[in-house]
This record gives sequence, structure tokens and C-alpha cells, in this order.
Amino acid sequence: MRTELLHVKEDIEQVISLLRRHLDWDTTTRKLDELNKQAEDPNLWQDPEAAQKIMKERERLTTSLARVQKLDGDLKSFVELLELGEAEGDTDIVKEAEEGLLKLQSIAARARLESLLSGEADNNDCFIEINAGAGGTEAQDWASMLARLYSRWAEAHGYKTEWIEESPGEEAGLKSCTFKVIGHQAYGWLKTESGVHRLVRISPFDSNARRHTSFASVWVYPVIDDSIDIVIEEKDLRIDTYRASGAGGQHVNKTESAIRITHIPTNIVVQCQNDRSQHRNKAQAMSMLKARLYEAELKKREEATQAQNAVKTEIGWGHQIRSYVLQPYQMVKDLRTHVEKGNAQGVLDGDIDDFLESALVMRVTNKRMES
Repeated sequence: MRTELLHVKEDIEQVISLLRRHLDWDTTTRKLDELNKQAEDPNLWQDPEAAQKIMKERERLTTSLARVQKLDGDLKSFVELLELGEAEGDTDIVKEAEEGLLKLQSIAARARLESLLSGEADNNDCFIEINAGAGGTEAQDWASMLARLYSRWAEAHGYKTEWIEESPGEEAGLKSCTFKVIGHQAYGWLKTESGVHRLVRISPFDSNARRHTSFASVWVYPVIDDSIDIVIEEKDLRIDTYRASGAGGQHVNKTESAIRITHIPTNIVVQCQNDRSQHRNKAQAMSMLKARLYEAELKKREEATQAQNAVKTEIGWGHQIRSYVLQPYQMVKDLRTHVEKGNAQGVLDGDIDDFLESALVMRVTNKRMES
């Protein structure tokens, strides 16, 4: 085996070992056995909420253990295939095995990153809220481009999206929007996207074809379930109703079904207009408010921990985190991790994994990921 491939093999073995330690293999296996027994109990679904939690946890542990087993099994298969090809002098088999090992190394690297998603809400779905900055139509168009970017990323990774609220711009784009990304570890992967995103381009709305700089803010916060108790006093809320301005047919424009809730102590504002029912929109908005308050508490804890470690955070609302330059050259650069990509259109089409991965590593280890 060539030295290069030997290093690939060792790298994969290290990831497998790390994942086994992270899972606490024996303990997780015993816990899964217990959950399997509970799942076979004919009385399980007498309490649907408890049953769903058991089944969800069972699925999570099954997936985690199976991933490590598959990595281990595939590694052994490719190594055996490579040894067979080398022994028989079959270059086609050797090439197949080499390509398989390199691909497996990439899969292992992704699994290693996912093992870092161990925060309190990292496994949850999430809300993405996007607001256009100053600049009118240009900024509002940029906000809609960001909404498309995250929707495309979600689609490419098998996540579902659910539109919650949108406020269209006067001429084009969006003043603001909120949508939910539904899938395992959605919040864990996207949480580092909160911040201000800057776009530099020749404006399609400027008849003189001048270069414009636009800003839009992104806020990502986790969807929380009823097991997390967030106390909200009625006296702390201001609830406004208004006519929805987005798509929804004639009905949505004739009734004040849209809801805006302001949490006065924190000045957090949430709104929902995706349903014709004011009651359901209010319930969704309250759910979003609880999620925002929960995310604020998580952030406080993280900042306190970082302060204790004398590490200054660069991630947060009101901080510019990434620049997307389309003119006079094409470059997307993350200002926290210094990761750069020349294929700006690919990034705008949702190819942001490199940024997500490096920001995640930096957030967990306080070190920039080597490029």
C-alpha cells in the first residue's frame, strides 16, 4: 500500500476510534437495547408523546451506531480489495479501491464534524429569519437571494423547508422573511450563519450600472419542543394583527390573520402569516417567540463560557460575518474563519458546506480550520 493511501487508512481509523469514544459505544449499545424493548411494548402508544420521544431517540442512536459500523465495514472492504488488486496486479481493482478509500475519507471527515454537534439544541430543527438592511430595493433583493441560498442548501441536504412569514419589497425582493428548516441537526449546522451578510455587485436596478454594497441580517434559532419550559408573562407581550402581504389568495388580503408579537422586556419581535387562521398564526408566533428566548439563553451561556476562557466571540447579531463580492472579481470570504471560495455563483446556489464546517470547528475548538 502506497504511503499516501496508508495515511488515508489511518485517518479513517482515527475518526472511527473518535466516534466510538464520543458515542461511549458500550453505554449507547445498552441504551439502544433498552429502547428496543420499550418499542416492542404493546402499551407504548397509550402515551403518544412519550412514545414519540422513545422512537426518536431510538432512531438517533440506531443511526449513530450504524454509521460507525458502516465506516468500519467499508474501510475493511476497500483495504481487502486493494490488497487483492495489488496481489493479482489488477490495476482496475486497485483504482476502484483507491477511489473508494478517498471517498470514504471524505465521508469520515463529515462524520467527525457532525460529532461536534453536541450542543443542547444542535439536533433540533431551526428557524431562519432574514431582514434586508438599508438600501431599498437593492438590499431587499439581496435578502431574497439569501433566502434562496439557504433553501437550496436545505434541499441539497435532504431537509424540508416551511415558509412562516414574508414581507415583499416594494419593487423586488424581500424586506424580511422567516422559514423553518426541518431535519436532524439543522440548527447545529446552521447556527453559525447568524450575523450580517454583505453583497458587492453591479446593481441590476441601477440604470447607470454602478457598483452597490448591500447588507442583510440572518438570524438562526432552534425550534424547541414542549419539554423545554419557557415562561412568558402575558403582561410582557404586545400583540398586533395585520393583513398578510405575501401569497395566499384573496382571503389573506381581506382579513387581519397575520400576527406580530413583541416581547417588551427583550424587544424580540416575531410574526407569522402562513395560515389563514389568526389562532394558528398566533400559536406559531408564540412557538417562535419561545424559541427566540431559548436561543438568547443559550447564547448567554455560551458567551459566559467564552468569557471564562478569555475568548472573544465574533459570531452574533450585528456583526458582519461574510462578504459576497461579484464585481469587479468573484470571491466569497468568511471574515471569521478566512475561508474563501472563488465560485460565488455556486455559493449563492447553496454550496456553503466549507463555510459551515470551518465555522463549526472554530466555534467548538476556538481554532481556524486548516485550508
